[in-house]
Amino acid sequence: MLDALIVFSFILTGAAVGFFSVDLLPDSALAQVSNIEGLESVTAGFGALVGVAIGLIVQTSYRRIEKQIIEMPPDRLLARAVGLVVGLLIANLMLAPLFLLPFPVKFSFIKPVTAVMGSLIFAVTGMSLAETNGRALFRLVNPNSYETLLISEGTLKPSKSKVLDTSSIIDGRIEDLLKTGFIEGQLLLPQFILQELQRVADSASDQKRARGRRGLDIINRIRKNYPDRVIVDPADYDDINAVDSKLVKLAQEMKADLLTTDYNLNKVASVQQVSVLNINDLAKALRPTYLPGDDIEIRVLKEGKEPSQGVGYLNDGTMVVVEEGNEYIGDNLVVVVTGALQTSAGRMIFARPNRSAMASS
Repeated sequence: MLDALIVFSFILTGAAVGFFSVDLLPDSALAQVSNIEGLESVTAGFGALVGVAIGLIVQTSYRRIEKQIIEMPPDRLLARAVGLVVGLLIANLMLAPLFLLPFPVKFSFIKPVTAVMGSLIFAVTGMSLAETNGRALFRLVNPNSYETLLISEGTLKPSKSKVLDTSSIIDGRIEDLLKTGFIEGQLLLPQFILQELQRVADSASDQKRARGRRGLDIINRIRKNYPDRVIVDPADYDDINAVDSKLVKLAQEMKADLLTTDYNLNKVASVQQVSVLNINDLAKALRPTYLPGDDIEIRVLKEGKEPSQGVGYLNDGTMVVVEEGNEYIGDNLVVVVTGALQTSAGRMIFARPNRSAMASS
């Protein structure tokens, strides 16, 4: 109904402008027209057609803006509204002395033009500055804070929340950690992380596509099994391009922990005083130690960096580099551990084929 009203209003306005525009023609031109009523009908029809085009443009723009406002997080909407009001207020206070100054008649247009341009500049600047710290502004206006309101509604738990990144989701161990109950608090899944997973799932690379689909499957399972623990946070930062920077910003604003397996993100977040829970660090602390001489059965999947090396993985994702293992690619193999390397970025085990075990089998 509203769409039809907008278009119809512009049609009437265009027809009226076209109809009365005939009166603006000079008398010499009107004197050459034999049928004034016909000319008015033609101009009114042309104006109505222009009104239809403008009305459709306005109606489409209105619906697009309405959709953006509906999908906009409440903290950002409030921040933009407050920034708009403050910007216009400052513009009026600063431009008020301008209207008291005497201007020659031929320069009288300076006052309204300056007022309009100044109001636009200050309004846009106010919204941009307010949106930069939208959540902080929301907390300032609302003493209970965004997080406290969610807690009172039962959406958030009192425990400290955890922000999930792409690597922790694709890694998959988050699902097992939730089953054990060792992770407390709410899990915040940013909307931009879901979008990144979707881009990875649509990648042309088979490996990336499989990782992306695995991540989406894990998200669907934990949201189904733990509907009260996982929240999709719509927050986004248009002025920040890097996903890692968005994650750090969100964790800072929500005062939440950042759950990740990304070594570089771990370091960057720690520098910015964001608490990080690295699943690799947890696995490193709990993982049984493989000592030199221990036997492991793995499947050699691909070649290593060196021509003679083969690479396989344990069930927990630990990489096993097998010397002289390239000839066993695609086969299950019993290997003997020769060494291990443990870091926050992950763990590597070095091994060689166990010839005696293969001979006995």
